[in-house]
Amino acid sequence: MNGLEGTETIMKIKREDIRNIAIIAHVDHGKTTLVDELLKQSGVFRSNQVVQERVMDSNDIERERGITILSKNTAVFYKDTKINIIDTPGHADFGGEVERVLKMVDGVVLVVDAFEGPMPQTKFVLKKALELELAVIVCINKIDRPEARPDEVIDEVLELLIDLDASDEQLDCPFIYASAKSGIAMLELGEDGQDMKPLFETIIDHIPAPEGDPDAETQVLISTIDYNEYVGRIGVGKVSNGTIQVNQDAVIVNAHDPEKNRKVKISKLYEFDGLNKIEVDKATVGSIVAISGISDIHIGDTLCSPEKPEPIPFQKISEPTISMNFLVNDSPLAGQEGKYITSRHLRDRLFRELNTDVSLRVEETDNTDCFKVSGRGELHLSVLIENMRREGYEFAVSKAEVIYKKDEKGKLLEPMETAVIDVPDDFTGIVIEKLSLRKGELTGMSKASGGYSRLEFNIPSRGLIGYRGEFLTDTKGNGILNTIFNDYGPYKGDIAYRQTGSLIAFESGETLAYGLFNAQDRGTLFVGPGEKVYGGMIVGQNPKGDDIELNVCKAKHLTNTRASGSDDALKLTPPRILSLEEALDFIENDELVEVTPKSIRMRKKILDTKMRMRANRK
Repeated sequence: MNGLEGTETIMKIKREDIRNIAIIAHVDHGKTTLVDELLKQSGVFRSNQVVQERVMDSNDIERERGITILSKNTAVFYKDTKINIIDTPGHADFGGEVERVLKMVDGVVLVVDAFEGPMPQTKFVLKKALELELAVIVCINKIDRPEARPDEVIDEVLELLIDLDASDEQLDCPFIYASAKSGIAMLELGEDGQDMKPLFETIIDHIPAPEGDPDAETQVLISTIDYNEYVGRIGVGKVSNGTIQVNQDAVIVNAHDPEKNRKVKISKLYEFDGLNKIEVDKATVGSIVAISGISDIHIGDTLCSPEKPEPIPFQKISEPTISMNFLVNDSPLAGQEGKYITSRHLRDRLFRELNTDVSLRVEETDNTDCFKVSGRGELHLSVLIENMRREGYEFAVSKAEVIYKKDEKGKLLEPMETAVIDVPDDFTGIVIEKLSLRKGELTGMSKASGGYSRLEFNIPSRGLIGYRGEFLTDTKGNGILNTIFNDYGPYKGDIAYRQTGSLIAFESGETLAYGLFNAQDRGTLFVGPGEKVYGGMIVGQNPKGDDIELNVCKAKHLTNTRASGSDDALKLTPPRILSLEEALDFIENDELVEVTPKSIRMRKKILDTKMRMRANRK
């Protein structure tokens, strides 16, 4: 009997004509601009084509805020090699996006700002890449910044690699020096850079070619879900083994769900080319493909041949750390500005978000008009709220709360974060004082260049809720605050969030200059004249810490000697208009933010004064 009988030989081959890479970095270190240049210089755009900046940031909010929220797939050709590129988010709240797309690639380009150096998210994304044993290319970007310090940043990156237990091969990674904005890259500092050719060459030489067995049964792990209202869900993943073709029968299986085994047919297959998806008939090992026509395909699913349904192991996404309640709007102004206002609308929209956002959790509560939504941070949830608002939804949201856990002994644990703060030396005192009150522990302090200090804190996630606005005020807009989830730690005790109270409208109506003039001495107003308000709505902030009810709709009574029109002479201080984030930061546990396509209002959960006082006494 032949000793090889009954065993299967896997013939892995390398696809030398393909490289699969992810661009990873801390927020605002220049990933998306770098991808723009790679697209331009590979000939994706016509020479006379007008291309907007950060072309990969396709979502309106991404363009406005200058951040990447969703990972994007693109592909360029350099010489005879196709380079599949994934542009990933840099913000900690969208780390779930980064974790899953790294399963599609064989290497990463780590972009580091030549002035800021490695930041909290640099550490997070690099750690994920090293755990998956991916090849690393370090790109020191923005070397043309006047205060750039590339030599020191190289040392800091190497220290970070050592701290993260990088292997010898990973420590021996190549360094590239670039100015993505100018479209140049260099192998050595001081060289006269002309274009991005050094980076292209380094990707071809250093990133391993994808490998697999083209003759084996099909295996495609779905790492990203795209959504298109014409074709529905689109699964994106890499062909690990075999080939996949149109009209092929397949089964969906999942490593985390052994029960899953569903027969499907591949109706449409695409590959990426520049910013477009190109329809193809079949694809083989190493190709990154998009598959449409399968209604309930999910991230982490593996598409396999029916003859051998073997799921590919998939990294579990980190759990959410913060939650808030989304409620049907029941204020006196409800239904006047929104298109989608019912609990069914709200429920359908929130559950639809789960199609594309793996870090989000949506739970139904005892109240049919209320849903508990959990995410990775305040920014994660505020982007969802802003998207829904722009789509025509009207609803209310509660204050963000952290998600607690218990250890084996029943002790309460809470999420802890590392906060790294760059702040002018004059403001270090106030920042340390404020974060100490919020249970922050100063773990490091060092001098940065340009009269700045860098402070590092270990702080509970709830200590950062509502702090960003206060931080910008305290540092006169000059401070930079970066945070990253660390781990769960012992509960640190109660935190007093807000030292100020709310100014509350006493009755419903339209604000008048006379009522506002009398009210403005009590604090900072959030409303101007001619705005609709209702009893229980928050119209301002009281610096003394108590809630005060005011009549901002009060008119001056007509007398024999003075006309009511003499209100015109009253001098009103311009109101402070809060953004969505500022409103979410401002509210307390007994308050809500009312969100409509046109307005952002704040209110008490209980609008009636007597009922509110009774509830407070209890």
